[in-house]
Amino acid sequence: MKTNSEYKAPHKGHLVESVAGIVLAAGKSSRMGSTKQLLPFRGRTLLVHSLSQACHSNLAEVILVLGHQYEVIEKNVNSSLCHDKLRIVENKNYSKGLSTSIVAGLDVVENRYNHVMFLLADMPGVGTEMINLLMVRYLDSGLPVGAVSSGGKPVHPVIFNACLFPEIKQMTGDVGARSILKANCTRTCMVEPLEEYDSRDTDTPEDYRKLLTL
Repeated sequence: MKTNSEYKAPHKGHLVESVAGIVLAAGKSSRMGSTKQLLPFRGRTLLVHSLSQACHSNLAEVILVLGHQYEVIEKNVNSSLCHDKLRIVENKNYSKGLSTSIVAGLDVVENRYNHVMFLLADMPGVGTEMINLLMVRYLDSGLPVGAVSSGGKPVHPVIFNACLFPEIKQMTGDVGARSILKANCTRTCMVEPLEEYDSRDTDTPEDYRKLLTL
């Protein structure tokens, strides 16, 4: 498995740096009522669709964090998507909240990468182009945080510099990095999508029905 492939500079003279991606997919999908990672979407599962976008981007490595129904979901991913960049890790503490998955993913890459992008597995609107654009603008900015801008507000995916890793690892409970984003709002590179961007996640049966009509 390749663990540190070269970041492909999108234009001449661009600073070449590696960014790792962490895809968070350990939850129980309690609001959905079924395992949303395995829901059908465009000929594969919702999770595999999102993973494929990440793996075919310029992310150097993609860490998938699983928890609930780990073995079933891992088997589905391995049978559907074979990619050198992909590494699957199990978060056995997933029931203690989202922060445990963030920390589990960060534990794998923090000593090898200066930048980490967090992605949600239930946001199929996050395509390869958006991932690459966010990386380029963030790296060019020199700021410690990068986020997609939707209606002037930061949304996923988000990128953090290694200087914030210790703070991220102190998080507990069922929370994401919203507080860290808020504390660093003046040091965040906000990236406007170049085209229409669907920043919705898929939490409920109604969300899923709407998604299938797109």
